[in-house]
Amino acid sequence: MGRFPLLAVALWSLSLSVCVFPDTASAQLKQNYYANICPNVENIVRGVVNTKFKQTFVTVPATLRLFFHDCFVQGCDASVIIASTGSNTAEKDNPDNLSLAGDGFDTVIKAKAEVDKNPTCRNKVSCADILTMATRDVIALSGGPSYAVELGRLDGLSSTSASVNGKLPQPTFNLNQLTSLFAANGLSQTDMIALSGAHTLGFSHCSKFANRIYNFSRENPVDPTLDKTYAAQLQAMCPKNVDPTIAINMDPTTPKKFDNVYYQNLQQGKGLFTSDEVLFTDSRSKPTVNAWASSSTAFEKAFVQAITKLGRVGVKTGKNGNIRRDCSVFN
Repeated sequence: MGRFPLLAVALWSLSLSVCVFPDTASAQLKQNYYANICPNVENIVRGVVNTKFKQTFVTVPATLRLFFHDCFVQGCDASVIIASTGSNTAEKDNPDNLSLAGDGFDTVIKAKAEVDKNPTCRNKVSCADILTMATRDVIALSGGPSYAVELGRLDGLSSTSASVNGKLPQPTFNLNQLTSLFAANGLSQTDMIALSGAHTLGFSHCSKFANRIYNFSRENPVDPTLDKTYAAQLQAMCPKNVDPTIAINMDPTTPKKFDNVYYQNLQQGKGLFTSDEVLFTDSRSKPTVNAWASSSTAFEKAFVQAITKLGRVGVKTGKNGNIRRDCSVFN
């Protein structure tokens, strides 16, 4: 959901030696976790997400990418939402997170406030779980599958810019780099290819792929795996020395719909990043791309499995976390 660069926005890098997260943490997650604590929590969150979605579509890729960036750094604990202070530069201000759209943060903070208006629910629902629910909701709102989410996470107790370094996928990654990074988080190569499909939504800044359309190599100024017409379109939208705020849709075909067109684009040389197109050009991942390009049902099933597994990464329990009163500030 990083390479999710602005969702890039799309959804991702790893220097993590090995992230071993305790099985006991993910074991506490379950569907309907809040049934006896805050019975209406999913409807409350969904209502806020719906309102945000009507205000701006950016809510969709921004929230999805926020979830990915959160889970891949210190586990799914909402540490990415913490604001920096004079004494601490938090995760959100790491260079790899600066392109995260504000609408993702805003969605979670507003949903938390709405949940806490209910006396029964006040200070009983974690920001990490609210982000998880909101992510499921934006996927459904953009035409993707709806699925039951596992809940029961606590919010993390630390957030530092340094903790982000080497943890998120980069747009220049090859298949080996992508696979090893995801494996360090307990995710398979198939999970990685499925989660890359989130690039069917959102957008990226020109700087993230300029190396593919200008000065790729001495022999080929343009990356030869790019469709020539698509490359020309990208050059027109991203001239050299372009305004750094210019953003390009990750999916040039159906940019506002969660679908399997991402994989069809890869077949046509229209993957925006090297880390996208490599999924088709590498013979090890190509069969999966072809399978999902021809079957939206198969893709959606794999995506739900992968994002559910992603939601189990680094879950905080007991003394390792708490429930924040304000998602952007430690208690």
